[in-house]
Amino acid sequence: MLMPTVFGSNFMDDVFDDFFGSSFVPAGHVSATASMKADITETDKGYRIDMDLPGYAKEDVQAELKDGYMTITAEHANQNEEKNKEGKIIRRERYQGICRRSFYVGDAVTEKDIQAKFKDGVLTLEVPKKEKVPEVETKKMIAIK
Repeated sequence: MLMPTVFGSNFMDDVFDDFFGSSFVPAGHVSATASMKADITETDKGYRIDMDLPGYAKEDVQAELKDGYMTITAEHANQNEEKNKEGKIIRRERYQGICRRSFYVGDAVTEKDIQAKFKDGVLTLEVPKKEKVPEVETKKMIAIK
């Protein structure tokens, strides 16, 4: 639907942004960033990441390390169904959602270095501080015949 614009901006978007806030999410929905809030704490040995994942089970959460980026993925599916006395469905709702968040942890960190645990809806990751060790240049001699 086309809405009138005032000085190059959509007037109705501005009204709803002011009323609901710029990060308005409809009732019953959770934005990806809101459901994956993370606290990052620096320790002597590295970093501790505490990520809130309410409503997710341990089986719903995966952590992957690739090219120096650690990606946390949480996927959840739910189906509710109500039937009346005769067994006819009067309400059926389905929800499926996926959230993903990435952190740069460095190229020197391997998956064996990271410790992870999930308890009471909180994912805790211990990521060590590691600097990439410069490769020692070796001479590669060419045999002359």
